[in-house]
Amino acid sequence: MQQLRSAIHNAIARFLKNQPPARIIAVGFALLILLGAALLMLPFAVHPGAHVGPLDALFTATTSVCVTGLVTVPTFSTWSGFGQAVILLLIQIGGLGVITILSGVLITLHRRIGLGARMLIQDAFNLNTLSGMVRFVKNVILGTFAVEGAGALLYMLVFVPQYGARGVWMAVFNAVSAFCNAGMDVIGPSSLYAYVSHPLVNAVTCLLIVLGGLGYIVWWDVLRAVRGIKKQGLRSLKTLTLHSKIALSATALLIVLGAAGVWIFEHDNPLTLGTLPLGQQLQAALFQSVTTRTAGFATVPQENLRNPTALLSLLLMFIGGSPVGTAGGVKTVTVVVLATSALAAIRNKRDTVLFHRTVPRQAVAKAVAVTGMSFAICFLSTLLLSAAADANALDILYEAVSATATVGLTRGLTPTLSAWGKLIIIVTMYLGRVGPISLAIVFGTRRQSENLIKEPTEEISVG
Repeated sequence: MQQLRSAIHNAIARFLKNQPPARIIAVGFALLILLGAALLMLPFAVHPGAHVGPLDALFTATTSVCVTGLVTVPTFSTWSGFGQAVILLLIQIGGLGVITILSGVLITLHRRIGLGARMLIQDAFNLNTLSGMVRFVKNVILGTFAVEGAGALLYMLVFVPQYGARGVWMAVFNAVSAFCNAGMDVIGPSSLYAYVSHPLVNAVTCLLIVLGGLGYIVWWDVLRAVRGIKKQGLRSLKTLTLHSKIALSATALLIVLGAAGVWIFEHDNPLTLGTLPLGQQLQAALFQSVTTRTAGFATVPQENLRNPTALLSLLLMFIGGSPVGTAGGVKTVTVVVLATSALAAIRNKRDTVLFHRTVPRQAVAKAVAVTGMSFAICFLSTLLLSAAADANALDILYEAVSATATVGLTRGLTPTLSAWGKLIIIVTMYLGRVGPISLAIVFGTRRQSENLIKEPTEEISVG
């Protein structure tokens, strides 16, 4: 046993040694995808009589690791119990992140996490400090399993009476998929259409999606503030960090405005919400608003949404969840910082201020870079997919944004994709998950130190 522990530790150490953090993250995700595809190609990974080619196996592994949820073959009827277990494991690792899993293995083996591994954790979770990394990883893993376990137990109240013993597996799969914002399920071919009016399934799914999408930093900050209420009263909530205030307020605002928009545009659409009572309409509208935040579950057919609703969903998908969580997209904090910076420039103000705090210029520059790179990936994916797929522009754009932001919602285009279309979406999902900034570092030769000798400044015309 000791030899096995040493072998695992040495293998991880070699993988982490002398490599830029972003490169390890990108390569780790790529290797995990290839390993997952190989496992899904095994004969016993599919149901008897089903056939899955290498490209569909690669697509399924990519959408699982990248916690996207777009599928070319039905998950519930194509994959055997082993295949579904592989998919669930890939979703869990992809949601937590390769670096978190490797660090968790080292902690389990009681091995010391060196400076290099700590820097990797810092890069993977976009943290500003190297202190408390081991405790942070432990809390992330334990917190994730606790929330997923609670979600699975609540799901069982619905699925076990309906499906018997199989309902236990369905509940566990759904809980992990929802928390990791993957949007895959083993219930049936139509996502959660059958539960559009079920309050418990809707509530549990929305709660898991939001908790996963808020980010771990917000979790610990809120818990710290809540514990302080006993001593400081409600004033303790004012001690929340700027990051948490932005993430919480932006999340709440987007969910409410998104739900209101969906209901306004769809309340009289007989193909979506029109046949439901008012209470169920509001519930379905809320679910659509939450799931577009990169979760990928659906209680109404996305292809039946009216154009204004589809465009609103595109915006919500592109924004996504919050940093340091399981969600994709450019992130809520990024968009808020970008919008506030633009308003500051319009008002001819030098600094970007939020909640009476000045946002560092480096954060503003990163917000611009992340949004710009994500938009470029989305545009290129849309352009290439338009050439590879015979579909209308809105369906193609929906597919491209869904893949870029790792959402998983589709207007029925994914199962009809050609081989080239599948490859385009595979690459898009990978780029969307790994992150534009990480990829920029990966393909760069080396980080250049800041040059003390600066080039002359010259004014230009902008706008």
